[in-house]
Amino acid sequence: MRKLFVIGIGAGDPDQVTVAAIKAMRAVDVFFVVGKGETKRELVEVRTRILREHVGEVRIVEVPDPPRDRAPGDYVGVVDDWHDRRAALLAERFAAVDGIGGILVWGDPSLYDSTLRVVDRVRTQISFDVEVIPGITSVQALAARHRIVLNRVGEPVVLTTGRRLREAELSGDAVVMLDAATAFEDLDPATQIWWGAYLGMPDETLVAGTVGDVGERIRETRAALRERKGWIMDVYLLRPPQ
Repeated sequence: MRKLFVIGIGAGDPDQVTVAAIKAMRAVDVFFVVGKGETKRELVEVRTRILREHVGEVRIVEVPDPPRDRAPGDYVGVVDDWHDRRAALLAERFAAVDGIGGILVWGDPSLYDSTLRVVDRVRTQISFDVEVIPGITSVQALAARHRIVLNRVGEPVVLTTGRRLREAELSGDAVVMLDAATAFEDLDPATQIWWGAYLGMPDETLVAGTVGDVGERIRETRAALRERKGWIMDVYLLRPPQ
C-alpha cells in the first residue's frame, strides 16, 4: 500500500525540526509542496533548505494552490470547496508517482492547518496509509522567543483567529493566528500583547507591550514587512487587564 508522511517542521528554523521528523523525511521518496505563486516563493525555498540540511537532494513535486475568495460571505462553504480542489490536485500527482510520499507542514499538522483534512479527501480517491509527525508550533516558538508562559496560573488560554476575535469579546488570555487585519487594535488599550512574525526565520521580528503603546507600531511594522516580502506569518498572545 502507498504511504504518505505528513510532517510538522516547526515555525521555520531548521533547528526546530525534531528527530522523528528527520527520520520520516529520510524515508520519503517524493515530497509534495503546495506552490503559492512567485510572491510566496520563499515559502517553498524554506522547505527546500530544511530538506537539504537534514536529508540532502530530494525529489519535489509542486502542487498549485487553487485560488479562493479571501473575503467570502460563506466562509465555511468557500473553504470546503477549496479543500476539494486541493485534494483533487494532490490525488492526481500522488497517483502518478511510485514510493513513499511526504508533505511538510509549518508548525504542527493539528493546529490551524488544512493538510490533514485535504489528505482525508484524497484517501477517498486513492488508497494509502498516513503517518503524522508532530512539530513545534508558532505558538510554542512565540512563547519561547518572548521568554513567557502562555497562561496565567490556573487560567486557560484560547487559541483563535483574527476573524473570530473580531466577532467575540475577549474574556481571557488568547493566542491569535491568521489575523489579516490586526484585530487587536479594537481592544482595551491596557491589553498586553506579545507579537511575533517569521518566527525562527532570518527576518524574525518581535514586539511586546500594551495595545495602547505598541499596537500602531505592530500594524505599521507588519504592513512594511508584508510589502517588502509579499507575505507574512505572524501570531500573538493577548492578556486583558484584570
